[in-house]
Amino acid sequence: MDGVLLGEILSLLMFGFACGTLLLGFPVAFTLAGSALIFAALGIALDVFSVNLLGGLPSRYFGVMVNEVLVAVPLFVFMGVMLERSKIAEQLLETMGLMFGQLRGGLGLSVIFVGMLLAASTGIVGATVVTMGLLSLPTMLKAGYDPKLACGIICASGTLGQIIPPSIVLVLLGDILQGANTQAQLSLGNFAPDPVSVIDLFAGAFLPGMVLVGLYMAWTLVVAFFRPKACPPVQTDDTRAEVRARVLRVMLPPAGLIVMVLGSILLGVATPTEAAAMGSIGALLLAGRAIVPDRTKPIIGAVICLPIIVLLVNLFDLRMQRDVIPAADLIAAVLAGVAVLILFYGVAVSLARVHRSGILTEVMRSTLMVSSMVFVILLGASVFSLTFRGLGGEKIVAEVLNAMPGGAFGAMFVVMALMFVMGFFLDFIEIVFVVVPIVGPILLAMGLDPVWLGVMIAVNLQTSFLTPPFGFALFYLRGVAPPSITTMDIYRGVMPFVVIQIVGLAVIAAFPGLATWLPKVLFN
Repeated sequence: MDGVLLGEILSLLMFGFACGTLLLGFPVAFTLAGSALIFAALGIALDVFSVNLLGGLPSRYFGVMVNEVLVAVPLFVFMGVMLERSKIAEQLLETMGLMFGQLRGGLGLSVIFVGMLLAASTGIVGATVVTMGLLSLPTMLKAGYDPKLACGIICASGTLGQIIPPSIVLVLLGDILQGANTQAQLSLGNFAPDPVSVIDLFAGAFLPGMVLVGLYMAWTLVVAFFRPKACPPVQTDDTRAEVRARVLRVMLPPAGLIVMVLGSILLGVATPTEAAAMGSIGALLLAGRAIVPDRTKPIIGAVICLPIIVLLVNLFDLRMQRDVIPAADLIAAVLAGVAVLILFYGVAVSLARVHRSGILTEVMRSTLMVSSMVFVILLGASVFSLTFRGLGGEKIVAEVLNAMPGGAFGAMFVVMALMFVMGFFLDFIEIVFVVVPIVGPILLAMGLDPVWLGVMIAVNLQTSFLTPPFGFALFYLRGVAPPSITTMDIYRGVMPFVVIQIVGLAVIAAFPGLATWLPKVLFN
């Protein structure tokens, strides 16, 4: 048999072997790396794989270690877990339920709205679904909501953290697409390609995320109109003025944190890593305020100083290693120093409070576990993609996609369908690290916009959390739902939202400007 053909066959067998092993429940990182090494050894024995290719692994690993963008992952995880463990999400759900609950379907709308806020402040699907399942599901059932509708709303709104920035998926996708775009442009002879950054992807995903929120709310209102008994209004003894005051008091702090983090990224004031660091500090300050609400002066001072420091750094040159320092820069440097001291004191107070409450230990442990999982899978996926390419698998994938009828559209449709089906069985991180590095350069070489491609992939991967039998959002809710809720209630409840996800994907495909307009406006 021809050596090239044998290598391509081995690459496809390796892909199938890895997927089958994952379905058996083996750890993802070790499955990817182990299957790659097994087939690399087989390829070396059959003289269709060069052992010298494995020598590129140290440089790949070192590239991951020094990649500043990926530092944002543990910081965003810390930010999200801190907000979830400090009961800020719980307060949001309770107050928004009071705000909208008196409308027919209003309680469902409030859950979707809070899901959007939590997505923009945490980006962690599991924490969001569990929190809303524990707090909102009993309330919705007590109010007379159809169990299937309640489960569907909670699962769907809990997955918004996949697409609404700042999202861990977008951070990982942005880093991978940056390399894929460079590789695609070099293959086309463009040796000075336009860079693609995580910031571009954050800006591109914002409007599609809002479109999905609108579609979820529209479906809830449609159900409320045609099936009023499925989502009745909730009665409350509080006056409208009391409810508004409580909503403002509870919603303003996390909303301010969201504006600071996203605004600094989209306006180019801070990189995603710097914004993630600010978000972590902001979440820590909010947690300290929530734990001891009657002594907030140090924390309020720190919260005020945080944006002041950002503005001073961007408006003035604060470097002191200069022969001549203008008076304005010197005054700004002094103000920045004072603000840093106030911020340091507020952070120290908050840190002491969350440590005494026991929250800090839980948050650090969760952050370490999630971050370790992501990076170990990334290292395992590096071995897999290197072996896949070395065996010639990338070539056969390129030939198949280029042979698809409809050109780039046909290839994109096949890749989206493949990812959708894989989402039934595999986690989004596995799909991002295994599939995207293989198909990304091929699709981008066909002329597709990298930001639009990244948003399409992110929305598709969001759907994987909702699709039975292994949709993770379904398992998260099943774990906290009362015994009266059956697994079939959850499965049937999410089906309309899976359809909505597909409709949203079609809308973004039909109108690429939803993903590309905002990055062009912000970053020209």
